Amino acid sequence: MAESREYPFSGTRGTNVARVWPNERPRYLAVLVHGYGEHIGRYEYVADVLVRHGAAVYGLDHAGHGRSEGDRVLVEDFEDVVTDVHAVEGRARADHPDLPVVLIGHSMGGMIAARYAQRYGDGLAALVLSGPVIGEWEVVPTLLALDELPDVPIDTATLSRDLAVGAAYAEDPLVWHGPFKRPTLEAFAATLAAIAKGGTLGTLPTLWVHGEDDQLVPLSGSRGGVEAIRGDDLTERVYPGARHEVFNETNKDEVLADVTAFIDGVVA
Repeated sequence: MAESREYPFSGTRGTNVARVWPNERPRYLAVLVHGYGEHIGRYEYVADVLVRHGAAVYGLDHAGHGRSEGDRVLVEDFEDVVTDVHAVEGRARADHPDLPVVLIGHSMGGMIAARYAQRYGDGLAALVLSGPVIGEWEVVPTLLALDELPDVPIDTATLSRDLAVGAAYAEDPLVWHGPFKRPTLEAFAATLAAIAKGGTLGTLPTLWVHGEDDQLVPLSGSRGGVEAIRGDDLTERVYPGARHEVFNETNKDEVLADVTAFIDGVVA
């Protein structure tokens, strides 16, 4: 695996911890945006593939996630998270001026990346959305309607057909294994509405990858959201039988080959 190093920076809600997988002669920059309850350390395999493909890779633990400060999984405003990701992009650009930037977001990170593209898309060369929380995600209104939020752990078998992925997730001390927090659900609802009203992605080349058997963020719910913001250059890949974490699926090499081929078409 590619070597990485961590660095702290002052985020909007305290100190965040970011990670860089360096490349001595990169031809592009990749910024990874992780999902709810997890951390950027779960993306070592993705980063390794991207480094070997020619990227210098950057990513952060969002506030309240992983090694970053903040109450666990408490997000009061995802606009602040978008701002934190922009700080990481700024660090990447300072390290490697004049290189194209590709933003890659998974799940909640896909939602953050979509909103990021609406705010800062002029500075991006390409956008990759993996199983994005966008459009209709029934988890949010269903849970917000309850007086008390249930403490039901995720069924780790829904992550990947590779059950070792779920086992590692369940044992990871940096992964949140508790219930949602109401302010975070309210922030999800606000951000989904903001994206729906935020306009299209214009000419930004966008790749949307999704597992056909994604039970955590169903394909049907995301489709409407993607269609609402899609610009003039959207590529879609749906993987038969794949579950939520397509970057950790049994066909992950196929998925990542599609991602790198897409990037080649943009930055070549």
